[in-house]
Amino acid sequence: MDVLADVGGRPGLDCRGFCSYCYFKGVKKIEPFGCKYCMPFKKGCDYCSRAIVEGYPGFKHLETVIFEVAQKCMGSIPDKVTISGGGDLSCYPDLLPLTKMVGQGMVPISLGYTSGKGFKTGDEARALVDEGVNEVSFTVFSTDPELRRKYMGDKHPEAALSNLKIFCESCNVYCASVLIPGVNDGAELEKTCRELEEMGAKGLILMRFANSREQGLILGNSPIMPGVTPHSVEEFQRIITETAERHGLRVTGTPLWDPETGAPFALARNPKEISRLPAIRRGASIITSSVALPLMETIFRQLGDKVNVLAVEKDVGCLITIEDFKRLDLAQLKETVIIPGRTMAHEKEIKKVLSEDGRNRIVVRGPDQLTVDGEMSISMKKQEVLDLEIEAFGELIEAINALGV
Repeated sequence: MDVLADVGGRPGLDCRGFCSYCYFKGVKKIEPFGCKYCMPFKKGCDYCSRAIVEGYPGFKHLETVIFEVAQKCMGSIPDKVTISGGGDLSCYPDLLPLTKMVGQGMVPISLGYTSGKGFKTGDEARALVDEGVNEVSFTVFSTDPELRRKYMGDKHPEAALSNLKIFCESCNVYCASVLIPGVNDGAELEKTCRELEEMGAKGLILMRFANSREQGLILGNSPIMPGVTPHSVEEFQRIITETAERHGLRVTGTPLWDPETGAPFALARNPKEISRLPAIRRGASIITSSVALPLMETIFRQLGDKVNVLAVEKDVGCLITIEDFKRLDLAQLKETVIIPGRTMAHEKEIKKVLSEDGRNRIVVRGPDQLTVDGEMSISMKKQEVLDLEIEAFGELIEAINALGV
């Protein structure tokens, strides 16, 4: 049993200020998008009006977090506790006491996200490791202190990097870097990788910088960095491939890709595995993201001609909104339409938009995830990714066979 200890926290406020590239920087007040959690008759719920913008009131009190963890444990000792939240864990004032109380000297602890911006002395990690922390997700951006100072607003970058080194010596550390062209790519990325290898980091997740609505900024705050053009999808994939080839640590990317497992949509690169999927007996149209389109088409092409796949102008499927559906060519849609499970739009609005040509279409949410990105696959084996995709695509095909034409 894995248990989450959610400490809350607000982006930009409980992390020593926004990083210059932060997804949440400049977020405006937004109307609820609608989502799978909304009631059928009402657009808007806690998730699509508050949780999606990390709308916590601030860090939770230690006693509250402990109480919530105890409730989840139900008297049992968990196999692992993951501490996470909307802010930076290194800024949570009770991180060490919380670690002591949930670990009790016997339960391994994972730190879900920290950039180290809250560390000041350079050795805070030692006490955390002593209390059971054995896995850390650490946003490094660069191992150059001055780049961290400038782009992350890190007032104590040397202390943060010192703690990262301590974590690497005793824990499974997976680092992350949002890749900004001309800033922390190229020679700077090579230097960061070499130094992370020397420290003993297990892996590095490269995140493609998003600076427009199409790339995923749906909170009314684009562009985050005016004048900066992110790497193209093809260029980003090439950087990941070449970086992984040159270094010993595991290198993956989000929204794509993982050279070791073939994720996302590893089935597209392993056609023999597709034979494990059930046959498609009915027809449907699947709406997906622009990044997923060629890979999804490759998979369904081997399963017959009853399904066609269409993409909206959005890189990530779970960030599709009603505006994306309005740009689709309805003439290409079949009577049954499958949309990503986590689409940020309300069913009534989706059905109305997709039926504006007079055809009363059935709209169905598919599985929440059909594959994994680099954030998940970095700790997975190739067969684990393939098995996950087989299960998810099997569920999707069952929906098509039940509700398709």
